[in-house]
Amino acid sequence: MIISALLSAAHVLTLALGLGALFLRGRALAAPLDDAGWRRLLAADNAWGIAALLWITSGLARVFYGGKEVSFYTHNGFFWLKMTLFGAVFGLELAPMITFIRVRTARGRGAPLPEFRHPLYRRINHIEAMLVVAIVVAAAFMARGAWLF
Repeated sequence: MIISALLSAAHVLTLALGLGALFLRGRALAAPLDDAGWRRLLAADNAWGIAALLWITSGLARVFYGGKEVSFYTHNGFFWLKMTLFGAVFGLELAPMITFIRVRTARGRGAPLPEFRHPLYRRINHIEAMLVVAIVVAAAFMARGAWLF
């Protein structure tokens, strides 16, 4: 029970980090990207990446060590909805992730920064935030055993 509660707490607390990072990344994308603006954007993007890693790690730990049978998850429609929404977030994140990795590399080398469409990346950021909220709603239903098959 203690491990289950701690894993659950870690999984839920990561929500604050993830949504906070998305909010800050969105603000940074709306501001001029001078040197300070890039530092803010990349710091928020780092936090978003850390949140994703923590969500994946704590989520897998909850499935396999969280006290419920694995079949609770594999036979729950809301679990699969959560995974689909997560896949959508991951798919949307590919372009920003690759671009910001290239930016970090270019900044480290003192090379010109890659061009990207700021408004598009802001939109992607907002959609990802909405999807994360939808994941939380699906998780609430999943945890209560709704849509078991």
